Amino acid sequence: MTVSDPRPQLGLVCITSGPEVRFRTITRTRYLMAPAAERFAVLEALYRDNIARLLSAASYCAAHGIRLYRLSSALFPMSDLPGDDTGSQVLDTLSGELAAAGAAFRAAGVRVLIHPDQFLVLSSENPEVVTRSIHALSVHARVLDEMGMERSPWNCILLHGGKGGRAQALQDVILTLPEAVRTRFALENDERAYGPAELLPVCEATGTPLIFDAHHHVVREKLASQDDPSVREWVLKARATWTPPEWQVVHLSSGIDGPQDRRHTDLITLFPSAYLDVPWIEVEAKGKELALADLRARMPDMTF
Repeated sequence: MTVSDPRPQLGLVCITSGPEVRFRTITRTRYLMAPAAERFAVLEALYRDNIARLLSAASYCAAHGIRLYRLSSALFPMSDLPGDDTGSQVLDTLSGELAAAGAAFRAAGVRVLIHPDQFLVLSSENPEVVTRSIHALSVHARVLDEMGMERSPWNCILLHGGKGGRAQALQDVILTLPEAVRTRFALENDERAYGPAELLPVCEATGTPLIFDAHHHVVREKLASQDDPSVREWVLKARATWTPPEWQVVHLSSGIDGPQDRRHTDLITLFPSAYLDVPWIEVEAKGKELALADLRARMPDMTF
Protein backbone atom coordinates (compact mmCIF):
# COMPACT_ATOMS: atom_id res chain seq x y z
CA MET A 1 0.00 0.00 0.00
CA THR A 2 2.96 2.28 -0.42
CA VAL A 3 4.28 3.88 -3.57
CA SER A 4 7.80 4.91 -4.52
CA ASP A 5 6.78 7.66 -6.95
CA PRO A 6 6.85 10.98 -5.01
CA ARG A 7 4.25 12.53 -7.30
CA PRO A 8 0.56 12.28 -6.38
CA GLN A 9 -1.26 9.18 -7.56
CA LEU A 10 -4.12 10.32 -9.80
CA GLY A 11 -7.43 8.48 -9.54
CA LEU A 12 -9.98 7.66 -12.23
CA VAL A 13 -13.62 8.22 -11.28
CA CYS A 14 -16.08 5.42 -12.12
CA ILE A 15 -15.96 5.11 -15.92
CA THR A 16 -13.92 6.26 -18.88
CA SER A 17 -15.11 8.95 -21.28
CA GLY A 18 -14.40 6.55 -24.14
CA PRO A 19 -16.02 3.18 -24.82
CA GLU A 20 -13.59 1.11 -22.74
CA VAL A 21 -15.60 0.85 -19.50
CA ARG A 22 -19.35 1.46 -19.55
CA PHE A 23 -21.69 0.09 -16.90
CA ARG A 24 -25.30 -0.94 -17.45
CA THR A 25 -28.17 0.19 -15.26
CA ILE A 26 -31.93 -0.07 -14.91
CA THR A 27 -34.48 2.38 -13.57
CA ARG A 28 -36.72 1.54 -10.64
CA THR A 29 -39.78 1.99 -12.88
CA ARG A 30 -38.49 -0.41 -15.51
CA TYR A 31 -37.47 -2.95 -12.90
CA LEU A 32 -40.89 -2.91 -11.25
CA MET A 33 -42.57 -3.33 -14.64
CA ALA A 34 -40.96 -6.76 -14.95
CA PRO A 35 -43.05 -9.64 -13.57
CA ALA A 36 -41.92 -10.55 -10.06
CA ALA A 37 -40.89 -14.02 -11.22
CA GLU A 38 -38.51 -12.53 -13.79
CA ARG A 39 -36.80 -9.88 -11.67
CA PHE A 40 -34.07 -12.18 -10.37
CA ALA A 41 -33.02 -13.06 -13.92
CA VAL A 42 -33.14 -9.41 -15.00
CA LEU A 43 -30.81 -8.34 -12.20
CA GLU A 44 -28.56 -11.38 -12.52
CA ALA A 45 -27.85 -10.63 -16.19
CA LEU A 46 -27.19 -6.96 -15.43
CA TYR A 47 -24.97 -7.65 -12.39
CA ARG A 48 -22.93 -10.27 -14.24
CA ASP A 49 -22.37 -7.85 -17.10
CA ASN A 50 -21.29 -5.08 -14.75
CA ILE A 51 -18.85 -7.37 -12.92
CA ALA A 52 -17.33 -8.25 -16.29
CA ARG A 53 -17.01 -4.54 -17.02
CA LEU A 54 -15.48 -4.06 -13.57
CA LEU A 55 -12.80 -6.57 -14.56
CA SER A 56 -12.25 -4.49 -17.67
CA ALA A 57 -11.82 -1.43 -15.45
CA ALA A 58 -9.15 -3.23 -13.45
CA SER A 59 -7.36 -4.16 -16.67
CA TYR A 60 -7.67 -0.60 -17.96
CA CYS A 61 -6.16 0.83 -14.77
CA ALA A 62 -3.34 -1.71 -14.84
CA ALA A 63 -2.53 -0.97 -18.48
CA HIS A 64 -2.43 2.78 -17.90
CA GLY A 65 -0.66 2.81 -14.55
CA ILE A 66 -3.69 4.14 -12.68
CA ARG A 67 -3.43 3.33 -8.97
CA LEU A 68 -6.75 4.71 -7.70
CA TYR A 69 -10.22 3.87 -8.98
CA ARG A 70 -13.64 4.99 -7.78
CA LEU A 71 -16.29 2.32 -8.16
CA SER A 72 -19.63 3.42 -9.53
CA SER A 73 -22.22 3.46 -6.76
CA ALA A 74 -24.74 2.25 -9.38
CA LEU A 75 -22.96 -1.02 -10.18
CA PHE A 76 -25.78 -3.09 -8.69
CA PRO A 77 -29.04 -1.16 -9.07
CA MET A 78 -32.00 -2.25 -6.93
CA SER A 79 -29.67 -4.05 -4.51
CA ASP A 80 -30.74 -1.66 -1.72
CA LEU A 81 -34.42 -1.40 -2.65
CA PRO A 82 -36.50 -1.29 0.56
CA GLY A 83 -38.70 -4.34 1.00
CA ASP A 84 -37.19 -6.22 -1.95
CA ASP A 85 -34.20 -8.48 -1.34
CA THR A 86 -33.96 -9.74 -4.94
CA GLY A 87 -30.76 -7.79 -5.53
CA SER A 88 -29.26 -9.16 -2.35
CA GLN A 89 -30.13 -12.70 -3.43
CA VAL A 90 -28.46 -12.13 -6.79
CA LEU A 91 -25.32 -10.84 -5.07
CA ASP A 92 -25.32 -14.04 -2.99
CA THR A 93 -24.91 -16.04 -6.20
CA LEU A 94 -22.14 -13.82 -7.53
CA SER A 95 -19.71 -13.86 -4.62
CA GLY A 96 -17.08 -15.75 -6.65
CA GLU A 97 -17.24 -13.27 -9.52
CA LEU A 98 -16.99 -10.31 -7.13
CA ALA A 99 -14.01 -11.91 -5.40
CA ALA A 100 -12.30 -12.30 -8.78
CA ALA A 101 -12.91 -8.63 -9.61
CA GLY A 102 -11.44 -7.57 -6.28
CA ALA A 103 -8.42 -9.81 -6.81
CA ALA A 104 -7.83 -8.20 -10.22
CA PHE A 105 -7.69 -4.72 -8.69
CA ARG A 106 -5.37 -5.84 -5.91
CA ALA A 107 -3.10 -7.68 -8.34
CA ALA A 108 -2.82 -4.47 -10.35
CA GLY A 109 -2.03 -2.49 -7.19
CA VAL A 110 -5.15 -0.36 -7.60
CA ARG A 111 -6.76 1.26 -4.57
CA VAL A 112 -10.57 1.16 -4.73
CA LEU A 113 -12.99 3.71 -3.22
CA ILE A 114 -16.72 4.34 -3.53
CA HIS A 115 -18.76 7.56 -3.30
CA PRO A 116 -22.50 6.84 -2.89
CA ASP A 117 -24.95 9.42 -4.24
CA GLN A 118 -26.22 12.56 -2.55
CA PHE A 119 -29.54 10.97 -1.59
CA LEU A 120 -27.86 9.18 1.31
CA VAL A 121 -28.17 11.62 4.21
CA LEU A 122 -27.03 10.49 7.64
CA SER A 123 -27.84 13.89 9.16
CA SER A 124 -31.45 13.98 7.96
CA GLU A 125 -34.20 15.05 10.36
CA ASN A 126 -36.25 12.14 9.02
CA PRO A 127 -35.39 8.84 10.78
CA GLU A 128 -36.59 6.85 7.76
CA VAL A 129 -34.10 8.64 5.52
CA VAL A 130 -31.31 7.86 7.97
CA THR A 131 -32.35 4.19 8.14
CA ARG A 132 -32.49 3.88 4.34
CA SER A 133 -29.12 5.63 4.05
CA ILE A 134 -27.46 3.24 6.50
CA HIS A 135 -28.99 0.29 4.67
CA ALA A 136 -27.63 1.54 1.33
CA LEU A 137 -24.19 2.12 2.84
CA SER A 138 -24.27 -1.41 4.22
CA VAL A 139 -24.91 -2.78 0.71
CA HIS A 140 -21.91 -0.86 -0.62
CA ALA A 141 -19.82 -2.21 2.26
CA ARG A 142 -21.02 -5.72 1.46
CA VAL A 143 -19.83 -5.33 -2.14
CA LEU A 144 -16.40 -4.22 -0.91
CA ASP A 145 -16.34 -7.17 1.49
CA GLU A 146 -17.24 -9.58 -1.32
CA MET A 147 -14.43 -8.08 -3.38
CA GLY A 148 -12.01 -8.78 -0.55
CA MET A 149 -11.31 -5.10 0.08
CA GLU A 150 -10.04 -4.36 3.56
CA ARG A 151 -12.16 -2.68 6.18
CA SER A 152 -10.17 0.51 6.48
CA PRO A 153 -10.03 3.96 4.84
CA TRP A 154 -7.71 2.44 2.25
CA ASN A 155 -10.97 1.32 0.60
CA CYS A 156 -13.12 4.13 1.91
CA ILE A 157 -16.82 4.85 1.48
CA LEU A 158 -17.25 8.62 1.39
CA LEU A 159 -20.22 10.91 1.84
CA HIS A 160 -20.95 14.60 2.17
CA GLY A 161 -22.26 15.88 5.48
CA GLY A 162 -25.85 16.11 4.24
CA LYS A 163 -28.43 18.23 6.03
CA GLY A 164 -26.81 21.49 7.14
CA GLY A 165 -26.74 22.63 10.76
CA ARG A 166 -26.90 19.07 12.08
CA ALA A 167 -23.26 18.25 12.75
CA GLN A 168 -24.03 16.71 16.13
CA ALA A 169 -26.66 14.42 14.60
CA LEU A 170 -24.18 13.44 11.90
CA GLN A 171 -21.57 12.64 14.53
CA ASP A 172 -24.01 10.56 16.56
CA VAL A 173 -25.09 8.48 13.56
CA ILE A 174 -21.53 7.86 12.39
CA LEU A 175 -20.73 6.29 15.75
CA THR A 176 -23.59 3.80 15.27
CA LEU A 177 -22.74 2.70 11.73
CA PRO A 178 -22.23 -1.04 11.12
CA GLU A 179 -18.62 -2.10 11.45
CA ALA A 180 -18.22 -2.85 7.75
CA VAL A 181 -19.23 0.75 6.98
CA ARG A 182 -17.76 2.51 9.98
CA THR A 183 -14.21 1.24 9.44
CA ARG A 184 -14.21 2.54 5.86
CA PHE A 185 -16.21 5.73 6.32
CA ALA A 186 -14.92 9.16 5.22
CA LEU A 187 -16.49 12.62 4.92
CA GLU A 188 -16.05 15.25 2.20
CA ASN A 189 -16.69 18.99 2.41
CA ASP A 190 -19.30 20.36 0.02
CA GLU A 191 -20.21 23.69 -1.57
CA ARG A 192 -23.19 24.54 0.63
CA ALA A 193 -23.97 22.71 3.85
CA TYR A 194 -20.61 21.64 5.30
CA GLY A 195 -17.26 23.27 4.75
CA PRO A 196 -14.13 21.67 6.20
CA ALA A 197 -14.41 23.81 9.34
CA GLU A 198 -17.82 22.28 10.10
CA LEU A 199 -16.73 18.73 9.32
CA LEU A 200 -13.36 18.70 11.08
CA PRO A 201 -14.81 18.48 14.64
CA VAL A 202 -17.05 15.60 13.50
CA CYS A 203 -14.09 13.82 11.96
CA GLU A 204 -11.94 14.31 15.05
CA ALA A 205 -14.69 13.14 17.40
CA THR A 206 -15.43 9.99 15.39
CA GLY A 207 -12.02 9.11 13.95
CA THR A 208 -13.32 9.72 10.43
CA PRO A 209 -10.92 10.80 7.66
CA LEU A 210 -11.72 14.10 5.94
CA ILE A 211 -11.48 14.19 2.15
CA PHE A 212 -10.79 17.79 1.20
CA ASP A 213 -12.15 19.22 -2.05
CA ALA A 214 -10.50 22.54 -2.95
CA HIS A 215 -13.09 23.38 -5.63
CA HIS A 216 -15.97 22.98 -3.18
CA HIS A 217 -14.07 25.05 -0.61
CA VAL A 218 -13.38 27.89 -3.04
CA VAL A 219 -17.01 28.01 -4.23
CA ARG A 220 -18.43 27.92 -0.70
CA GLU A 221 -16.07 30.58 0.67
CA LYS A 222 -16.17 32.69 -2.53
CA LEU A 223 -12.38 32.64 -2.88
CA ALA A 224 -10.50 33.94 -5.90
CA SER A 225 -8.41 30.85 -6.54
CA GLN A 226 -7.61 27.31 -5.48
CA ASP A 227 -4.21 28.71 -4.58
CA ASP A 228 -5.75 30.69 -1.74
CA PRO A 229 -3.61 30.12 1.41
CA SER A 230 -6.56 28.46 3.17
CA VAL A 231 -6.38 25.56 0.69
CA ARG A 232 -2.96 24.56 2.03
CA GLU A 233 -4.22 25.01 5.57
CA TRP A 234 -7.07 22.59 4.99
CA VAL A 235 -4.97 20.07 3.10
CA LEU A 236 -2.78 19.77 6.19
CA LYS A 237 -5.67 19.72 8.67
CA ALA A 238 -7.41 17.05 6.62
CA ARG A 239 -4.19 15.02 6.43
CA ALA A 240 -4.08 14.88 10.22
CA THR A 241 -7.39 12.96 10.20
CA TRP A 242 -5.91 10.12 8.13
CA THR A 243 -4.22 7.10 9.70
CA PRO A 244 -1.69 6.77 8.25
CA PRO A 245 -1.32 10.26 6.69
CA GLU A 246 0.08 8.61 3.54
CA TRP A 247 -3.43 7.41 2.74
CA GLN A 248 -4.83 10.94 2.41
CA VAL A 249 -7.17 11.47 -0.53
CA VAL A 250 -8.26 14.85 -1.94
CA HIS A 251 -10.53 15.75 -4.83
CA LEU A 252 -9.43 17.85 -7.78
CA SER A 253 -11.65 19.67 -10.28
CA SER A 254 -11.84 23.02 -12.09
CA GLY A 255 -14.80 25.30 -12.77
CA ILE A 256 -15.76 25.88 -16.41
CA ASP A 257 -16.16 29.66 -16.13
CA GLY A 258 -13.72 30.26 -13.32
CA PRO A 259 -13.15 29.31 -9.69
CA GLN A 260 -16.76 30.02 -8.65
CA ASP A 261 -18.36 27.84 -11.33
CA ARG A 262 -19.62 24.59 -9.78
CA ARG A 263 -19.57 22.82 -13.16
CA HIS A 264 -16.53 20.67 -13.87
CA THR A 265 -14.28 21.20 -16.88
CA ASP A 266 -13.27 18.39 -19.24
CA LEU A 267 -9.62 18.84 -18.30
CA ILE A 268 -7.97 20.25 -15.18
CA THR A 269 -7.16 23.91 -15.78
CA LEU A 270 -5.55 24.63 -12.41
CA PHE A 271 -3.52 22.35 -10.19
CA PRO A 272 -3.36 23.94 -6.72
CA SER A 273 0.17 24.12 -5.37
CA ALA A 274 -1.19 22.85 -2.05
CA TYR A 275 -1.77 19.47 -3.71
CA LEU A 276 1.82 18.90 -4.81
CA ASP A 277 2.62 16.66 -1.84
CA VAL A 278 -0.80 15.02 -1.50
CA PRO A 279 -0.36 11.26 -2.01
CA TRP A 280 -3.72 10.40 -3.62
CA ILE A 281 -5.89 12.65 -5.81
CA GLU A 282 -9.24 11.73 -7.32
CA VAL A 283 -9.55 13.72 -10.53
CA GLU A 284 -13.16 14.84 -10.91
CA ALA A 285 -13.01 16.13 -14.47
CA LYS A 286 -15.55 15.31 -17.13
CA GLY A 287 -12.74 14.18 -19.42
CA LYS A 288 -12.03 11.22 -17.09
CA GLU A 289 -9.01 9.31 -18.44
CA LEU A 290 -8.24 12.11 -20.92
CA ALA A 291 -7.93 14.52 -18.01
CA LEU A 292 -5.59 12.12 -16.20
CA ALA A 293 -3.36 11.75 -19.25
CA ASP A 294 -3.26 15.50 -19.79
CA LEU A 295 -2.51 16.19 -16.14
CA ARG A 296 0.26 13.60 -16.04
CA ALA A 297 1.88 15.14 -19.11
CA ARG A 298 1.97 18.56 -17.46
CA MET A 299 2.85 17.54 -13.91
CA PRO A 300 6.67 17.46 -14.32
CA ASP A 301 6.78 21.23 -14.87
CA MET A 302 3.20 22.02 -13.72
CA THR A 303 2.40 24.18 -16.76
CA PHE A 304 -1.23 25.31 -16.68
